[in-house]
Amino acid sequence: MKKSIIITAILLLCSYAFSTAQVRDPNFKRELSVGVKGGVTLPSMAFSPSIEQNTWVGTTAGVTMRYIEEKIFGLIVEANFSQRGWDETFEEDPYNYRRTLNYLEIPFLAHIYFGSEKVHGFVNLGPQVGILLNDNKEGNFDINNPPTFNDRNKIPEVYNMPVKNIFDYGITGGLGVELRLNRHIIILEGRYYFGLGDIYGNRKSDVFYGSSANRGFLVSLAYQFRIW
Repeated sequence: MKKSIIITAILLLCSYAFSTAQVRDPNFKRELSVGVKGGVTLPSMAFSPSIEQNTWVGTTAGVTMRYIEEKIFGLIVEANFSQRGWDETFEEDPYNYRRTLNYLEIPFLAHIYFGSEKVHGFVNLGPQVGILLNDNKEGNFDINNPPTFNDRNKIPEVYNMPVKNIFDYGITGGLGVELRLNRHIIILEGRYYFGLGDIYGNRKSDVFYGSSANRGFLVSLAYQFRIW
C-alpha cells in the first residue's frame, strides 16, 4: 500500500511538471549538458525481520546527461557506481559485520528548477534501476560458522547468504543547487533512494519474508559542460 501511494504521488508530480512545461516560451533556448559526478552514500537496508544497523559511508561516482526542454523543466539520465548494503550493530557482543553491495545504477529523472540566470535551485525525481556488480563481506568472526550471540534476535543465516535478486529498482529524488558559469555548471545535490525490490526472497518460508530492500541517502558534487 505504501509503495503504491509513493509511486502515484511521484507520477502526479512529474505529470504536473510536464504539463506546465508545455506552455512554450518562443524565446527559450533548449540546453544539453554532460558531465561527471562523485560523492558519498549513506546506505541502509529495510529488513523484515529487522536488523539493527550503524550509519556508515560508501562512495558513488558516475556520468550524467541533462536536457532542458522548457523553462523550469528538464530530463536527466545518469550511470553511476554506488555502494549500498548495511553495517550491523552488535550491542551485546564484540563483533562487527558489514556487507557492501556494489551497484551500477541508472536513474531517469524529471528535473524541475527555479532561480536566477547564475544560480538555480532544483528538485529531481524519478525511477531508478540498478544491477548488482559484486558484493563484499567483512566481519571479525567466521561468517560460515557464526558464534553464539548474546542477542537472540540475530539472524546468522544472513552473514553468508547470497543475494538472490541482482536486479534492483525503486524511486529516487532530491534537492540541490547549481552555479552556472557560462558553459560550466557546478552542482551540489542530496538524494534519497527508496528501493521497491528485495535482494532476498520474500516468500513466507524465506528468512526475510517481509522485505530486504535498499534504502539510503546520497550526497554528490557534479561538473557539467553545456554543449548547446
